[in-house]
Amino acid sequence: MILLALLIHGLTLAAGTYPIALTCNTSRGNYTAMSTYHTNLELLAAALPKNASFTSTLYAKSSVGAAPDTVYGLTHCRGDTTNTSTCSECATAAFWNAQELCTFNKDTTIFYDICIVRFADWDFSGAANHAVLWRNPRDIEEPMLPGWDPDNSESVSIIINMIKVLLQGTAKQAAYNSPMRYATGHMDASSTFPPLYSLAQCTPDLPPSECWACFQEINNQATEFFNGIRGGRVLAVPCNLRYETSKFYQGNPMWQISLPAAADPSQKHKRRKIKVLIIATVVPLLASTICFIFCFGLIRRKMKGKVSLHDKPNINLHEEELVWGLEGANSEFTFFDFSQVSDATSAFSDENKLGQGGFGPVYKGQFPDGREVAIKRLASHSGQGFMEFKNEVQLIAKLQHTNLVRLLGCCSQADEKILIYEYLPNKSLDFFIFDETRGALLNWNKRIVIIEGIAQGLLYLHRHSRLRVIHRDLKASNILLDNEMNPKISDFGLAKIFSSNDTGGNTKKIAGTYGYMAPEYASEGIFSVKSDVFSYGVLMLEIINGKRNSCFHQFGDFFNLLGYAWKLWKEERWLEFVDAAIVPELHASEAMRCINIALLCVQENAADRPTTSSVVAMLSSESVTLPEPNHPAYFHVRVTNEEPSSGNDVTVSVLDGR
Repeated sequence: MILLALLIHGLTLAAGTYPIALTCNTSRGNYTAMSTYHTNLELLAAALPKNASFTSTLYAKSSVGAAPDTVYGLTHCRGDTTNTSTCSECATAAFWNAQELCTFNKDTTIFYDICIVRFADWDFSGAANHAVLWRNPRDIEEPMLPGWDPDNSESVSIIINMIKVLLQGTAKQAAYNSPMRYATGHMDASSTFPPLYSLAQCTPDLPPSECWACFQEINNQATEFFNGIRGGRVLAVPCNLRYETSKFYQGNPMWQISLPAAADPSQKHKRRKIKVLIIATVVPLLASTICFIFCFGLIRRKMKGKVSLHDKPNINLHEEELVWGLEGANSEFTFFDFSQVSDATSAFSDENKLGQGGFGPVYKGQFPDGREVAIKRLASHSGQGFMEFKNEVQLIAKLQHTNLVRLLGCCSQADEKILIYEYLPNKSLDFFIFDETRGALLNWNKRIVIIEGIAQGLLYLHRHSRLRVIHRDLKASNILLDNEMNPKISDFGLAKIFSSNDTGGNTKKIAGTYGYMAPEYASEGIFSVKSDVFSYGVLMLEIINGKRNSCFHQFGDFFNLLGYAWKLWKEERWLEFVDAAIVPELHASEAMRCINIALLCVQENAADRPTTSSVVAMLSSESVTLPEPNHPAYFHVRVTNEEPSSGNDVTVSVLDGR
């Protein structure tokens, strides 16, 4: 339950600053001076301000001590605070003044213009139970917004809706379009109606859906409470909103709306023209909302049982967020209820388990209409959060190619994140090529079809799809096989999307599987279409040889598969590299050509590797002359990783120089 209060702006503090609001939660009890709780609080107060000022999000939270004297705390500075010392000084003063004003109170929250501090004896993460509605004293004394007439319900509704449009637009920008969960806004009406400026901010640890839900909760109460005054704020620890008639933040607004000119409120027809103003503002917002509901309803009605929004009033916030990115998705895409998925897998029984990946188990499922599916249930501890899950859903739902796995739908309810794919009975490529018995089932003709099919799927991602996609985790366990052993690329949780003019980027977070990673990506975080080509080259060598690159270390000084292939190539003994199970039926010139192409793909310098289109051309035509490869990357490096798990995981490997 949100606690609402109107606090008087008049507390003079020892630090010479004024808090906007203060809440002393007496229900949690008090601590005593020099107690263990007090000592832990002092330690927290010394660390958090500095920690917040050193982060890009200006946010820090932590806890100190053991129960029952644990102190939980956080501090968060406003997103436009460019001076880190200002943030640290504000938070330091806030901790000190909170203890002075709420003497020995265990649970205290204090709000300043540029920072928030809270500490308590319980973990209050995400709790919004200390929201405060606050008006500047000058806003109470100064005239109301033009057109405000407390005796006229029409003018009251108009002004309230104007404020609501501004705050909702800014809040949505903060929730869904800013990693800092911070946004500013501006509404410019006319020369006779003052501009309105807005700010919205959540703590950056909140996912977009929870940030948006927090805004919705406090915004519904804010607009009517402010009654047409020239400014106001709703302050809560997880989220806060503010608007004024003067620009109070630094930088340009991140979200803007310009309204048709409103007439002077003193003129005869002011009410009619203000009504036109608000209609021009609200109608597009309502139209977009209706469109969303309609589209969402169409998707939901495709589910078994024809569940629609009207049948399910409590819309899943995760599903709402996913829908916005599914324009252009295949027409068969469906949002499934958890109960449907559970029934299809017999409550995720071990008998239906197909395998275990780094992000969770995969099950075979069957729906009442007889359709068989593969169901990937992401484990809560897997490291693939909602953002990676959303990325995979919104991306692969739009991709359609014979060599890409088809995503049929998903389920996102509470902590459950589930992907529903077409069922491919022959599992993944690593199930066959790395097993001596099953590997014999893949003769050379089937292997070359797999090699060419993967290249075609990769070419589609890099050049021919509506989006330029870099997979970043191409490996044998992410290649699924259909009834006829045709390959399908899967697992797009780590994929990156670019415009048609971009070919790569860089990241500080290295994610993928060592042994398949291009050297520039593993060491510097630089990824491109050429880093996918490198992974493809490693995969080609594994398909030809039948052994994992990451476990290949038994041949003298050349410890990995790349080094062994290079050694035999230079000594013109390349036939020894081919899997013994397929040598008798081998097309020698074709195999030699594939090894040559693979070695070109794993060149150390990205510029020396062929493009995906060149790879496809070299595979499909013997008339294309192949250049002689140089030594590959890692050819003198040993990768000491044991059997890597199948899945979209980061396989931690140790790289030892020769």
